[in-house]
Amino acid sequence: MSTTDATGVDAADIREVVKEKYGQAARRVKSGGSSCCGASAGTGCDPITANLYDALQAKQIPEEALLASLGCGNPTALAKLNPGEIVLDLGSGGGIDVLLSAKRVGATGKAYGLDMTDEMLALANENKRRAGIANVEFLKGEIEDIPLPDNSVDVIISNCVINLSADKDRVLREAFRVLKPGGRFAVSDVVTRGEMLPEIRQSVLAWVGCIAGALEESDYRNKLAVAGFERIEVEPTRIYRAEDAREFLAGQGIDVDTIAPQVDGKFLSAFIRAVKPVAQQACCGPACCE
Repeated sequence: MSTTDATGVDAADIREVVKEKYGQAARRVKSGGSSCCGASAGTGCDPITANLYDALQAKQIPEEALLASLGCGNPTALAKLNPGEIVLDLGSGGGIDVLLSAKRVGATGKAYGLDMTDEMLALANENKRRAGIANVEFLKGEIEDIPLPDNSVDVIISNCVINLSADKDRVLREAFRVLKPGGRFAVSDVVTRGEMLPEIRQSVLAWVGCIAGALEESDYRNKLAVAGFERIEVEPTRIYRAEDAREFLAGQGIDVDTIAPQVDGKFLSAFIRAVKPVAQQACCGPACCE
């Protein structure tokens, strides 16, 4: 039985579109280009993907890992990672966040990257080799069906990928499953704030694939809570103005001035935190009643 997203698009169709898009991005990087969402010949990165990593971080990883980034944030800078922890990056692409995480958790820790695109996995493994980082493993699979055991990961990160899934509830359930009790969910993603007309949303989705499927902020919170998470926080990191979209929307033949008041400030990158609760242990003594 197929699954559809909120717009009625079949999940398999979405998956194939995303796989093709990310495969093309990896091939562009291998040929000396950039994977930036919306980037084309003669243009730079769009406001979503530009300037996410500082010079110090860029020096720690191969240039190809940075060029392959299709993210909307920098989860490795915002997530608290401790030596010895196990980290999983959902939709790891060229491996930038996995490699940076591996350095943070050190030799006693490990960083996994999960991706469904062969070209990105090949690029990520090449970046791993160039970086000379041993505590990294890239896995092939889908974020709706994580190929790791229950209670096996300390921290889940992701960078502008969950919004691309047609079954976000399943992604969040899987994230909850593989996290250890007390484990942290710490992802960057694009969310929307407030209501907008469906035709406006569709126009803005034409801006660039990076914001396709973005959840409304309160919906994201609700879905995390239903999956079992606690201590849920949504922290805006970039709020996009109508002017940010002008070049891209104009290229789509869309009258930006007409829709500007209805989209201005309603799309934002956010850092989303949540915690898997520690299971309550059974108690049989008098102290339980105190």
